[in-house]
Amino acid sequence: MALSIWESLAIFTAGVGAGTINTIVGSGTLITFPVLLATGLPPVTANVSNTLGLVPGSISGAIGYRKELAGQRGRILRLGLVSLVGGLAGAVLLVTLPSDSFDTIVPVLIGLALVLVVLQPRLARALRARERQTGASARHPDGGPGLLGGMLLASAYGGYFGAAQGVLYLGFMGLALQEDLQRINAVKNVVAALVNGIAAVFFLFVAEFDWTAVLLIAAGSTLGGQLGAKIGRRLPPTALRAVIVTVGVIAIVQLIVR
Repeated sequence: MALSIWESLAIFTAGVGAGTINTIVGSGTLITFPVLLATGLPPVTANVSNTLGLVPGSISGAIGYRKELAGQRGRILRLGLVSLVGGLAGAVLLVTLPSDSFDTIVPVLIGLALVLVVLQPRLARALRARERQTGASARHPDGGPGLLGGMLLASAYGGYFGAAQGVLYLGFMGLALQEDLQRINAVKNVVAALVNGIAAVFFLFVAEFDWTAVLLIAAGSTLGGQLGAKIGRRLPPTALRAVIVTVGVIAIVQLIVR
């Protein structure tokens, strides 16, 4: 599809915004997807083009958070493997299920994740107090089976659509891991890159996409990934939680009314 100069500029700008917000929180798809629809792309084609275009941005954001990734290689390998399986499953579902299949459950999942993000400091204090009383850790250092199941579910959704995917990751990991929120965010960026990447590879062979839109989003999201890393890494935990909750609430509203 031929795009006008203004449509191309709008897609590129949306890509910058999506790359930025994805690195800080997630939900960049809520910026790019409506713009792609406004240019006349069919919903599935827009979704696939968006997923392909955001892969470089996810990688860029992960690179921007490389300092916070130190010492987390084993965790990333475990969570990444599960997330790859979930992302591929979600991509398969996108091309086989009706487009409204996730409409009911996704706002509920995002709402649950936001509750976990808000309550995480209090829950963490309660768990630490329990650990001091019992003399044993109540949590697996890498989250255990519960986190693996949550990441599988969130990644399946990420491969399917991806809006607020990062909020789900942050909610699940924030509850399960004894880590600083910035280090959790760094893992989130790597996992999102893996999920978007596996879904993109699958879509290259089985789905229709618009190369112009893909390249414009890719260029914009790569720039946005670096901007997001510079901004996100400077946010104190309270401010970062506020951003996560704000973006998550916007995501829920958009998903309900669209």
